[in-house]
Amino acid sequence: MSWRFVRLFLLIVLALSILYLFVWPVPIDPQAWTPPKRPGLVGVYEPNSALAAVERLAKGVGVGPEDVAIDLGGRIYAGYEDGRIVQFQPDGSEPQVLAELEGRPLGMDVDGMGNLLVCVSPGGLYHISPLGQVTVLSRHFGGVPFRLANDVDVGADGTVYFTDSSFSFTVGESVAALMESRAKGRLLAYDPASGETRLLLHRLHYANGVAVSPGQNFLLVAETGKFRVQRVWLAGPREGESETLIDNLPGFPDGISTGADGIFWLALVSPRKPMLEALMPWPSLRKVVMRLPEPLIPTPGNYGFVLGLNAEGEVVHNLQDPAGAFTQISSVEQHEGMLYLGSLVEDAIGRLPVP
Repeated sequence: MSWRFVRLFLLIVLALSILYLFVWPVPIDPQAWTPPKRPGLVGVYEPNSALAAVERLAKGVGVGPEDVAIDLGGRIYAGYEDGRIVQFQPDGSEPQVLAELEGRPLGMDVDGMGNLLVCVSPGGLYHISPLGQVTVLSRHFGGVPFRLANDVDVGADGTVYFTDSSFSFTVGESVAALMESRAKGRLLAYDPASGETRLLLHRLHYANGVAVSPGQNFLLVAETGKFRVQRVWLAGPREGESETLIDNLPGFPDGISTGADGIFWLALVSPRKPMLEALMPWPSLRKVVMRLPEPLIPTPGNYGFVLGLNAEGEVVHNLQDPAGAFTQISSVEQHEGMLYLGSLVEDAIGRLPVP
């Protein structure tokens, strides 16, 4: 083989590589955004090992129990990446498959009648009876389907509040949704009496966890793509208005739930990524990154991180584990003095005492 041929071959490979990295179509239309300077893990975010002693329940039953729900009898429910909804006894034993869904079950909550409300991607808002009968409650709003229905919380009056993280991407395309950084998320409410779905808030950057306040006068919604939690007023003189409760979080906020004593538990699925944030002002570079092999695309880090917030948005609990013994925590549920943790990647449900 002549050197001239080798050089020609290498030039062709280089040209094709350049075309692929800079011209090949990608499924995102990125928008420029400059994130705020990271707060750093200092002060109320000081690293600790509070999550290192997490107990692992229901180990080996499935992968990725993204959210956990608990009924009045203390039974535990988890949804896995293979579409199964599994019910456990309070100690995590005796797994029983309650339902098998075609989409990915994400956020879930139990209503006053013992029914399970589940967000499914793709799919929408689902209702599962205690006997396992599955009903789809809401698939779209305004003719726009729910591609990434993500989290749900049931109000005292039975209203079902839920989020749709993106009307363009499914849960398997979450990295693309965050890399695009466009406001395609929605916060919605489903009325079980009328069967109607209404829009509470739109143009959210990856709407995620949702939690109704103990007084039912406001709810919180985590906005993963902006590192913040917003408050939406449901009653009172500010009904219908929204505001930022806490901003510039040190990680990606995921699930949020209402605990005891006015505390809201917030899961940070991963600390923020300096490399990813450096790309955000440059849409063209993000397109290049999305053309790279999957192992080279930024992903969540293995780090345990949970915050407890009060109604003013102040951090009153800071639970971490830099070693990631139980990692990529996506949800937190408080029940009878314990915190139950969901995860995107673990093969168990986490549990530890409330601090």
